[in-house]
Amino acid sequence: MSSLLEVNGLSKYFTAKTNWLGRPVSHVSAVDDVSFSLKAGETLSLVGESGCGKSTTGRLVLRLLEPTAGTIRYDGRDITRLEGHALRDLRREMQLVFQDPYASLNPRMTVGDILAEPLMLHGLVPPEKRKARVEELLDLVGLRPSHARRYPHEFSGGQRQRIGIARALAVQPNLIVADEAVSALDVSVQAQVLNLLKDLQARFGIALVFIAHDLAVVRHISQRIAVMYLGHIVEIAPTAELFAAPRHPYTRALLSAIPVPQPKASRQRIILSGDVPSPIDPPSGCRFHTRCPFAVDLCRQTKPAMEETAAGHSVACHRWRELPAAAPLPVESDQPGAARLARLQAKFSEPVSQTE
Repeated sequence: MSSLLEVNGLSKYFTAKTNWLGRPVSHVSAVDDVSFSLKAGETLSLVGESGCGKSTTGRLVLRLLEPTAGTIRYDGRDITRLEGHALRDLRREMQLVFQDPYASLNPRMTVGDILAEPLMLHGLVPPEKRKARVEELLDLVGLRPSHARRYPHEFSGGQRQRIGIARALAVQPNLIVADEAVSALDVSVQAQVLNLLKDLQARFGIALVFIAHDLAVVRHISQRIAVMYLGHIVEIAPTAELFAAPRHPYTRALLSAIPVPQPKASRQRIILSGDVPSPIDPPSGCRFHTRCPFAVDLCRQTKPAMEETAAGHSVACHRWRELPAAAPLPVESDQPGAARLARLQAKFSEPVSQTE
C-alpha cells in the first residue's frame, strides 16, 4: 500500500534573538531533519519528553506552521507550499484533535453550532440537513442528540474531548493528528477515548498521527512508534518490535520508566544523568550524547544517520550493535492482583456509553 503521508527532511526553526536591524542571530531548533511515512488507516505515534518537537511536527504536517526546510507530500501531492483556496480545501482532509478539550471549544457556542460550523465553512451539508448531521456526529462519539443544545462548560473532560473528535470527523478527513488527546483525562476516561478513536479509525479508515509522552498509552493504539529527542527522530519501529527489542539508549530509558502494576516485579530502571540540552544551542554530533551512558568520541563529533536494523525498524545510533540486550518488561503474573487488573482492563475496553 502506498503512503498517504510522506515527510522528508522536515525542519522548523523559531527566531530566538534578533540584532538591532531585526535580523535573526540565534534560533530555536524545534524540529530538525524529521522524516517518516504513514499509510491510510495506520496509526503512527510520536513520543518523547516535553519539548522534543512532537506537537510542532504535528502542526507542520497540517500546515498550521510553515516549515523552514523539508517537504510534506499528502496523497502523492507536495503540499509544502500550498496557499489560498488549495490550502483551504486541504483542511477538509487533515484535522487536529487538541490536547485541552475545554480551551479548544468556543465557550460562547453550543455544541450544535460548534459541529455545524465546519459543515457550513466547507459547504458540505445544506442548512436544512445540518441538524441531522450534527446528531449523527454526536451519536458516533457516544453522546445524545439533546447534547447539541448545551455549552462546553456543561460537559465533563471526557465528553468535551469526544466533542472535539466529533468536530474533527465532521468534514470526513483522511488524516487526524491527535495532539496529547488523552493526557488531560482520568485513566478510565483515557481508555474510553482511546477505544473510541480505534473504533472510528476501523470504521472510516482514518490515518492517525498520535502524539503522546506516555508509552503505555501508545502501545494500546499504535501500529508504529517514532521516538523523538530534541527535534530528531532517534528510533522508529513497529510497536511490538520497539517494545521487544529497543535499539536506542533513549528509547530504553523511556521504556524502563513505564509503571507496571506489579509491586514485586523486578525492574531495571535506567536513570538518565543531566538535563535536556537547550534547543537554542544543541550539542554537536548525536544530540543524546550528553546524557547517554554509552557515548564515545564518535558520538560527540558525528551525527548518526538513520539506519535500518530490521524490516521497518530504524535507529539513529552509532553503537546500537554493541549495546547489551535490553531487559524485557515484566509480564502479567498469576498473582491475585493480576485477575483484578484484567477485569478492570476489560471494563475500560467496553464501548463508550452516552453518559459518564
